[in-house]
Amino acid sequence: MATSTIDLYAPYDERVRTALNNPHLKTALNRSTIRLSNQRVASMGAVDGQLLRDQTRQMKEYVLRHLPDLLEQFEANIKANGGHVHWARDAAEANQIVLEIARRTNSQKVVKSKSMATEEIHLNHALEEAGMVVMETDLGEYIIQLAGEPPSHIVAPVVHKRLEDISALFQEKLDMPPTFDPEVMCAVARQRLRQEFLTADMGISGCNFAIAETGTVCIVTNEGNGRMISAMPRVYVALMGLEKMVPTVEDAILQYQALVRSSTGQSCSVYLSMSSGPRKLGDTEGPEEFHVVIMDNGRSDMLERGYGEALMCIRCGACLNVCPVYREIGGHAYGSTYSGPIGAVISPLLPAHVTNPEKLPHASTLCGACRDACPVKIDLPRLLVDLRADQVEDGKASWLDRQAMQGFLFAMRDRKRYEQAGKLANLGTTMMASLSGGTIKVLPPPLSAWTNSRDFPAFAKKSFREQWAERLSRRKTV
Repeated sequence: MATSTIDLYAPYDERVRTALNNPHLKTALNRSTIRLSNQRVASMGAVDGQLLRDQTRQMKEYVLRHLPDLLEQFEANIKANGGHVHWARDAAEANQIVLEIARRTNSQKVVKSKSMATEEIHLNHALEEAGMVVMETDLGEYIIQLAGEPPSHIVAPVVHKRLEDISALFQEKLDMPPTFDPEVMCAVARQRLRQEFLTADMGISGCNFAIAETGTVCIVTNEGNGRMISAMPRVYVALMGLEKMVPTVEDAILQYQALVRSSTGQSCSVYLSMSSGPRKLGDTEGPEEFHVVIMDNGRSDMLERGYGEALMCIRCGACLNVCPVYREIGGHAYGSTYSGPIGAVISPLLPAHVTNPEKLPHASTLCGACRDACPVKIDLPRLLVDLRADQVEDGKASWLDRQAMQGFLFAMRDRKRYEQAGKLANLGTTMMASLSGGTIKVLPPPLSAWTNSRDFPAFAKKSFREQWAERLSRRKTV
């Protein structure tokens, strides 16, 4: 039934092989990522998309330069609104803060809105170990909770599953009659979840962005569950990475536009929920207690190490949708909460439990599609190359990589050697191509990784230098 049987703690190479050998994963990924990518292009094209990207990046650069001041302003305004602010250095401290709030308020049942930050620190597991019932209320998160899997995409957590797989899961877990009708399936989930909202003690969400000037936590949803978990339970807790700040309300709307157009291709989401504090006298809804947990968990170290640009990410998932690597292997092959190009950058830098994190910066063709799609213009290929360079400086490059680079340097340092290497490459590949009908279909390991899925063309008969010399010679004769 399931389209994902990847062991997240298996070695990286094994996770990738499992993903590539899954007969249904490619179908599920293509259905979703291509559609989302096309919707993004259309939505950004409906406005001045480049101007929107430029303005959003300028605002996020301002945030990083003034982050301490913005955080202090945000904290002061939350407290003035009657809320509470907690600071967490790492995942363990963040989990402990939420647990203490739950115990003090006698909260036994928790409903959650979609949150990558809580996935990052494995908050659900920490709460369940303490004896609490935790229910995901976003439809995609609810599906993978029933399946016992983590999300495989930043925006669409169930992107790795086909409609057929979800139908089978609902039949098994929710006693749903056999159907492939999405409306019927959504109705079944909605009926089950509605009672959870009404009986929950605590609501927990992430934070798409937080407004410093007003002390406001903003969450963007299309299902309304975000508003219900922030308004209906007695206690509401928002967990946010410290980089989620925006200075003003106007900046919030700017980022909101960049987010929804880049993630789902909408001009606006169905819901934008804003919470600034607990219920006040005379209010008809809202929590009795409002808490914000501001989490570092390696983000300050990223700034210090020169990878602060990655903290401008607004978690739209656009880079995943256009990445040729992600489209082949999906999110679970990365073994991390954050997958795709942005995950390949930040996962090795965050203190997460990822098997073989050093291999993630190499899970990229460096084609630049992610940079072109990013609404904040994050130069992800450059960051990936920087991480690879760090590995070389730390002596973590493989023996084969070191030998290949030494051979390359040996040839490039001398013109004669360079030209001789080109002639030998042409001679060898031409002979191999002639034996197999014009293109090389089989190469020895490790080059066989290329020819296992595509042909290898022979080197040109004449080098660029030779062709350029001939062109100049023809010009002189004319």
